[in-house]
Amino acid sequence: MSENHMFDIEEHKNDLGKVEISPEVIEVIAGIAASEVEGVTSLRGGFATGVAERLGKKNHGKGIKVELGENGVTIDVSVFILYGMSVPEVAKNIQENIEHTLKTMTSVALESINIHVVGIQFETHEEDVQLQES
Repeated sequence: MSENHMFDIEEHKNDLGKVEISPEVIEVIAGIAASEVEGVTSLRGGFATGVAERLGKKNHGKGIKVELGENGVTIDVSVFILYGMSVPEVAKNIQENIEHTLKTMTSVALESINIHVVGIQFETHEEDVQLQES
């Protein structure tokens, strides 16, 4: 990591200059990729994230922690999974989707993608009522 905490993309250096990516950008990309997976109901965020979202600011990087190691980037993802889904299958799908998306968009070398299932989301009463009305 450079002094300003940006990830250098070595293979994209050329005569025009270099490309650097902020860890926050990787958090956002990983957060969106994780939330696209079937069975993921939400990503875990802190108190400040919850307050900001209630005020209308969507934080796509919540529940994602990015660290630069010697062999590449380590990503920790904290998720809530829908009850009834296979936890190992959903976790594997999250890892694969994040890996594919980051390779496509950034070419950042990944060391690991760790999934932390922090909760199970049951279907809410509102969803049950909507299903009965249909």
